[in-house]
Amino acid sequence: MSDRKATLTFSDTGKSIELPIHSGTEGPDTVDITSLYAQGKVFTFDPGFVSTASCNSSITYIDGNEGVLRYRGYPIEQLAEKSSFIEVAYLLLYGELPSKTELDDFNSVITRHTMINESLLRFFEGFHYDAHPMAMMVGVVGSLSAFYHDSTDISDPRHREISAHRLIAKLPTIAAACYKHNVGEPVMYPRNDLSYTGNFLQMMFSTPCEDYEVDPLAERAMDLLFILHADHEQNASTSTVRLAGSSGANPFACIAAGTASLWGPAHGGANEAVLDMLEQIGDVKNIDKYLAKAKDKDDPFRLMGFGHRVYKNYDPRAKIIREVCYQVLEKLADTNNPLFELAMRLEELASKDDYFLEKKLYPNVDFYSGIIYRALGIPDSMFTVMFAIARTAGWVSHWMEMLDDPKHRIGRPRQLYQGAGKRDYLPVDQR
Repeated sequence: MSDRKATLTFSDTGKSIELPIHSGTEGPDTVDITSLYAQGKVFTFDPGFVSTASCNSSITYIDGNEGVLRYRGYPIEQLAEKSSFIEVAYLLLYGELPSKTELDDFNSVITRHTMINESLLRFFEGFHYDAHPMAMMVGVVGSLSAFYHDSTDISDPRHREISAHRLIAKLPTIAAACYKHNVGEPVMYPRNDLSYTGNFLQMMFSTPCEDYEVDPLAERAMDLLFILHADHEQNASTSTVRLAGSSGANPFACIAAGTASLWGPAHGGANEAVLDMLEQIGDVKNIDKYLAKAKDKDDPFRLMGFGHRVYKNYDPRAKIIREVCYQVLEKLADTNNPLFELAMRLEELASKDDYFLEKKLYPNVDFYSGIIYRALGIPDSMFTVMFAIARTAGWVSHWMEMLDDPKHRIGRPRQLYQGAGKRDYLPVDQR
C-alpha cells in the first residue's frame, strides 16, 4: 500500500476529491475509486475495463511491454522447461511449488477424480453427431453440479478444494468424450497409469480394437501447451468466472460460464483463426501478396497469430513453444504437408519484414499452438477445447482466491446511460 493520493478536481464546481493510490508487488499503481460515486456522484467510463483493476490477485503477473509472464512469481520460461502441468496446477491453486510428497498426493487425487458419472455419458446422446465440441463442453460442465452435490457449499473451504480437483481432473475426460461423439467412436475411460496429458491423448485417440501407445513427444508438447495456457491474469473468461462466482454460483456453473466466454473467436478461437488464415493464403507463392494486404490499412485482411493485445513485445510463450513446434512437425507430422510448409515460411518472412518488426507484430503462442494441434491430429473444432482444459486450472485458482477474500462482493459494473429520457406510455391506437 502507498500513502500517496490522487486528487480529482471538477472543472465546473471546483470541488476536489482525494482518492487513495495502491501499489502492488509489481506493475502500475492503482487509483482506488471505491468512494468516487459516494463523494462525487460520478462513475468512471472504461469500456472493456482496459484501465480498471477489478480485483486483488496474487496468481499471475504480466508485463506486456517487457514480454513477462509469471505464475506465482515463477517465470513461465522456468516452469515450461522444468515443471509439468500438474505441478503448475498445484502452484496456481496453492501458491507454492509442492514437495515431492505433496506433488505425488495431488497427482493421485487428480487421477482418482478423472472418471465421470456414467449417467453423464448418456448426456452426449442428446447432442447431434456434428455438434460443436464447445457447445457440448458448456452443457456437460454445467451439468456436473447435478451430480456432485457433496462439494457445492462454497462457504466450506474443503468443498471448494474438492470441486477444484474434480474440475481439473474431469475436463480432459469430458473433452475427449466430445471428440469421440463427433467421430462416432466409443468413449474411452481414463487410465490411472498414465500422466495427465498422456491419459488425455489415449482417451482421444485409442479405441477398444487395439493397444495405444502414447508418443512421448506428443505428450510433452501437449503438457507444455497446457502449462502455457494455464492462466493469463484477468482475461475475459477468467473475469467471467470471477463475476459468476461473485454471486455465489456453484463452481461447475462458474467454469461453464468461463468456458462459454472462452468460446468466442476473439479469445479462445485465435489458434483456429490462424489455420483458417493459412488455408486462405493457400500457397507459399501467395505469401508476399498477403503480407502486402496485411500492411494495407484499407484491406480487411489481418495476419492472424501475430501480435497480442497484452504483449507489446514478443509473446514469451511463443519463444518457448516455437522449438517444440518444429520438433513435432519433424517427427509427427507429414512434412510434405503444404500447410505446415506455408506456416513456417510465413513466420520466416514476417519476422524479417521491417513493417512487422517496427510494429512489434511477432508470432504469438496462438500461431504455433494451432500448428501443433493440427500436427498431433487434433481437429480444428477441438482447439478451443484444449484451451479450456488448460485454463481450468487458472479459473478454479481465481475462483478460490476470490472466495477466500473476506472483502469480496458481488460484481456490479455501472454504465453510462444514453437512452431515451422519461416518456409516457400511449395506447396502441394513439401511436
